[in-house]
Amino acid sequence: MIVAALLLIALPVYFTIVFALLARRFDYPGILRRPAGEILTVFAAGGTPLVRLWWAFMLSALLFVPTAVLVARHLPGADGDILALGLACGVLAGLVQTLGLARWPFAVPELARLHAAARTPEERVASEAIFAALHRYLGVAVGEHLGYLLTAAWTALVGVAAIQSDTVPAALGWAGIAIAGALALGAREFVGRHEEHGWRPAEQLVPLAYVAWSAWMIALGLGLLLA
Repeated sequence: MIVAALLLIALPVYFTIVFALLARRFDYPGILRRPAGEILTVFAAGGTPLVRLWWAFMLSALLFVPTAVLVARHLPGADGDILALGLACGVLAGLVQTLGLARWPFAVPELARLHAAARTPEERVASEAIFAALHRYLGVAVGEHLGYLLTAAWTALVGVAAIQSDTVPAALGWAGIAIAGALALGAREFVGRHEEHGWRPAEQLVPLAYVAWSAWMIALGLGLLLA
């Protein structure tokens, strides 16, 4: 239980630190709204330190996998099916967000080099088009949409399990369910008629939801430590 609790506390802290560093050095996530060519130019200027920072951010998503596994083991009294579904959603959430973020330390550096070395406008446009396609598929569809939905599902299921279990206060369970609703709503940002430019309310909601989610994770970890 101690390992699960420590991961629940450490993971959001680690995520927040790396996110803040990316915001400072790369203007993330605001830079994602800029043209592909500008993003590649700024990325190339960041050099190896920026690539390493993105690798560290990818690792934060991967660390969610063991966290989800351990949490499922330490809520006794909860329905077994709820725990099993939560485990599946948590593992998938960590994996799809890892896959989405993996483009930054591995694919984007090569595209940035090709963009910088382009000798013709056609070569430059080609690298920008590849980046845009990767961003829409791995970033928007896999990492964000599926990642947000699966994270929301895990959070809601853990919330239900927390209510059923006597390990942590039931209030944490209800808070998790509410936060899950916000995350699920945020997953609709680029769905349907908002596919091209995004849904502004969802864009504004997601950062707030993840701040609340991080605080909830820490509270859940402290709850397990004190159980």
